[in-house]
Amino acid sequence: MSDAHRSPVSPPPSQDALPPQKIPAALHALRVTLDRQDAWRLTTLNLIASENVLSPAARVALDSDLVHRYAEGHPGARYYEGTRFVDVVEAEASAACRRVFRCGWADVRPISGTVSNEAVFSRLVPRGATVIAHKVATGGHISHDRMGALGKRTDRILPWPTLEDGYRIDVAAAKDLLLAEKPVVAVLGRSLFLFPEPVAELAEAARAAGTRLLYDGAHVLGLIAGGRFQDPLHEGADVLMGSTHKTYFGPQRGVVLARGDDEALRTAIDKGVFPGSSSNHHLHSLPSLLVATLEMEAFGAAYAADVVRNAQALGAALSRRGLSVACADLGFTQSHQVVLDVAASGGGREVAARLSLDDVITNMNLLPGEPGKSAMNPRGIRMGVQELTRFGMGTAEMEEVARLLDEAIVHRKPVAPDVHRLRARFPTIRYGFQAQDFAR
Repeated sequence: MSDAHRSPVSPPPSQDALPPQKIPAALHALRVTLDRQDAWRLTTLNLIASENVLSPAARVALDSDLVHRYAEGHPGARYYEGTRFVDVVEAEASAACRRVFRCGWADVRPISGTVSNEAVFSRLVPRGATVIAHKVATGGHISHDRMGALGKRTDRILPWPTLEDGYRIDVAAAKDLLLAEKPVVAVLGRSLFLFPEPVAELAEAARAAGTRLLYDGAHVLGLIAGGRFQDPLHEGADVLMGSTHKTYFGPQRGVVLARGDDEALRTAIDKGVFPGSSSNHHLHSLPSLLVATLEMEAFGAAYAADVVRNAQALGAALSRRGLSVACADLGFTQSHQVVLDVAASGGGREVAARLSLDDVITNMNLLPGEPGKSAMNPRGIRMGVQELTRFGMGTAEMEEVARLLDEAIVHRKPVAPDVHRLRARFPTIRYGFQAQDFAR
């Protein structure tokens, strides 16, 4: 092999190297900030429902020459040359997603869940058309709202009717709404997402109304992959969109999935992804998505079962301590999320801020029935247990987490030392591959 084609073991010294005294202080400050972030997060109890952690192997896979590169179109049919290796990665990632979700078509090019939604809405929702989606006040995502991606297409967005608890659709009323209004699409899935949606129950009415049934699975994609929530495509949804970094423990990207039996649908969404919503699609994170999807194949069933078990255990433990946990009469949750009404302790904004001072990370959240104007000072906080689960915590630890939340929220006691001691017992990421598994 010639020297020109030999991979160097280490790069030669840069001809542009500066003496230490001329290196900008901001460069060192940035390194210090990132190191502090890494170290701090290993001491926290992260209960943000929309976050997760990469395995060591998936994190290593983020660092490759692909961070420099560009690709438009599909593998084997690019607008740029020089893509033969990323073509392999993208094709393998798509195939792995099709296996995990048991579907015939997967587009892994969207760079986030909202971009996935944008791609689908842009091609399936004509201007000014009637659609149905959850309101933000009943847990809908902002991309389903007039202020978001769906609102770019139409302002005629009708809300799903819900049961009195606000967390579940009123199926009979929803069928009547579909048949009366005949919306072009109806969007299921939420940001505040405790229970499966009635996909199978609504699919027939949607077909009769000529309505495309879309399912935004951003929050629960990992639970769907692990077989522990519901299976939207096989229950009757036409399209499944999602983020790959919430309960699905990959890098921050998106995905669009379909059964694959509708060529017109595939063609429309394909154009919505490119050129409709993205050009180059952040190639450096595709290998990491492939690693995470291979991990879902190997570990997803156990992981998803443990996530749901932990969420239910946390809800029950908090309820036993007297906190106001949503849907106690329904078993609290069937997802990764647990919802608390903390109005009596100062409201969601204050409680989330106080918890963060003790290194317990949550977010304030509107509860069903609250007006939208309360978004910045809502009654609730939303929590997710997927990251704690991935670090190996189980139902016994959920009891400890409940005790810490009770002491911090209700009794206003400082709990940071106990938080740090609990977190220090779980330094290792589970349900995934290690860096050595990815070694050359």
